[in-house]
Amino acid sequence: MSPESTSASASAPKAARQPGLRFLLAHPAHTLALGFGAGLSPRAPGTIGTLWAWAVFVWVSLLWQPSAWVWGLIIAVTLLLGWWATAITLRHSGASDPGFIVIDEIVAFWLVLWLIAPAGWLGQLLAFALFRYFDAAKPGPVAWADRVFKGQGWRGAWGVMFDDLVAAFCVLLLFALWRFLF
Repeated sequence: MSPESTSASASAPKAARQPGLRFLLAHPAHTLALGFGAGLSPRAPGTIGTLWAWAVFVWVSLLWQPSAWVWGLIIAVTLLLGWWATAITLRHSGASDPGFIVIDEIVAFWLVLWLIAPAGWLGQLLAFALFRYFDAAKPGPVAWADRVFKGQGWRGAWGVMFDDLVAAFCVLLLFALWRFLF
């Protein structure tokens, strides 16, 4: 093996291996970044994280009934804490945008649910389906957002969060167009 290939492989990020319970509990940032365990799902952790976000949103809305500004504060604080947790989890996992980090889906979907309120169950289901489409297929602006910030550190962590926020914006744009046209 040549010295060049050795240094190139040493600087390449490690492949993201699905973490286990030990990784989840090793640091509070991991617990938050992995959506309190939703990211441990061996299949479709982003979808599971989004479902978890939806369930928590409905549960908090029914039991606590926070006002709109309190929801805005919850989302803003969770976005900042999620950015922090993602930066630490990326560093500890050695990955650049692993599927097991789901705090990005949680915050982005809370944003959607908050801004489409008082949408009923069918409206929320449509928002869920659209959000999962934009997040998974990454059409147009979501693909751009996914490429802008990559890697480790705060910049890479912001990149993990950013493409989901753009996916949320796309969903909200479709809802706004629907309301405007119909």
